[in-house]
Amino acid sequence: MEGKTSILVIYTGGTIGMIKDPVTGALHPINMDLLYQSIPVLKNFNYKIDSYSFEPLIDSSNMNPDFWIKLAGVIEENYESYDGFVVLHGTDTMSFTASVLSFMLENLNKPVILTGSQIPLGVVRTDGRDNIINSIEIAAAKIEDTPIVPEVCICFENKLFRGNRTNKFNAENFEAFVSGNYPTLAKVGVHIKYKNHLILKPNFKKLKVHYALDQNVAILKLFPGISENVVKSILSIHGLKAVVMETYGSGNAPTNKWFIKALEEAIKNDIVILNVTQCKSGSVEIGKYETSVDLGRIGVIGGYDITTESAIAKLMFLLGRNLSKDELKKYLQISLRGELTN
Repeated sequence: MEGKTSILVIYTGGTIGMIKDPVTGALHPINMDLLYQSIPVLKNFNYKIDSYSFEPLIDSSNMNPDFWIKLAGVIEENYESYDGFVVLHGTDTMSFTASVLSFMLENLNKPVILTGSQIPLGVVRTDGRDNIINSIEIAAAKIEDTPIVPEVCICFENKLFRGNRTNKFNAENFEAFVSGNYPTLAKVGVHIKYKNHLILKPNFKKLKVHYALDQNVAILKLFPGISENVVKSILSIHGLKAVVMETYGSGNAPTNKWFIKALEEAIKNDIVILNVTQCKSGSVEIGKYETSVDLGRIGVIGGYDITTESAIAKLMFLLGRNLSKDELKKYLQISLRGELTN
């Protein structure tokens, strides 16, 4: 793209887009046309910065696949007109959105940077100002006219993460996100220091957007004393196609006969069970301990070091493609967008 670097800022809702009414003192969503007014230093960038606001805006707690489809559509519609995209999003479900976008946007060769804030933009001590500035600069960054970060990322508190590797782990501190199994892609200080060897490389193919997402998934989080009724109730949900089972440590689970039998029956009924660890870092290794041997025997699929957020997103994406059982198992155990290490 010739001429001035162009960035589209997409406002979905969330804390970051709130400013204080000078009369009432109440917080209300910002008109993104006032972005320069809210952060006048943006004018120092020699970029063309446009904005797009969803109507209505959505709190991230209400995030859902229909909205993800609309968001992917906005990116596809504007893909050829902009060099990069910044998505302003509530923090609570930002890791889910970043994960699912990474799968929906196949052959992504431009930056899609999600950011938000813990304190509204209209509050004096807001973290949103720096998050927006950093995200826009990263979305615009190029080397020899090639984007430095051609993938879906989260930029927060001076760190850049691969989006599908993140969890929100803190509701109060500015450092809200962690990537327990993959290093940061960049750190922002006096300069932005990119770790180029960790960043996905562009393939220069045409963007392909996948809009089919299958919501027939569930999460089964194990805990000491979990009852047979709870496990069987989840596994017997009408229309259920896949379960993300959050196990202990490196993929361990109870060895109770009723538990293993319940899982085995579900798998025989074509329900996919993907084993992920409850830990914020580490990997599932089915068979490493005796407490996971039976899981491998009955056909539970190991998710390696994928996050729960990314596992849910990946299952929705893969189930939406109507793959065979063998294809589904294959793709769950290989990295499609840098979401796991196997």
